[in-house]
Amino acid sequence: MRVVGIDPGSLACGYGIVEHAAGGTLRCVDYGTIVLPARDKLHDRLRLLHETLLEMLHRNRPDEAAVEKVFFARSVKSALSLGQARGVALLCIAEAGIPYGEYSPNEVKKAVVGYGKAEKRQVQEMVRMILSLGELPPPDSADALALAICHLNQFRPEG
Repeated sequence: MRVVGIDPGSLACGYGIVEHAAGGTLRCVDYGTIVLPARDKLHDRLRLLHETLLEMLHRNRPDEAAVEKVFFARSVKSALSLGQARGVALLCIAEAGIPYGEYSPNEVKKAVVGYGKAEKRQVQEMVRMILSLGELPPPDSADALALAICHLNQFRPEG
């Protein structure tokens, strides 16, 4: 099973693809951060996000997806922008015909670190260790990979 994790944002959107490999191990297939130009208008950033996410989904062909639930924002304006970016991510997932799950940041941290209030650096380090990565993934990518790991922890293969 191959899962894409998406950590939506209107300026940076992390993604990470993790595969449930033979023997129950998890393998990182791809990860990255889609950086959207802050100088561009929101609708242009959302269009670019849509195009880039769709291309990534077609390239990696995940079986399922995991998306972070919106839990808070610093202001009403940032909450609206984040919600719109999240909507674009959900639209891309729907267009690709992929089932998905939603997880709160605390659920993801608990699944990956074992503690729901873990700090970003702890999540990055645990993702690096779980996936045997040579380097620490960037924060948005690490969050996306952690989402995929969390989703795969919910999946119990038969046999």
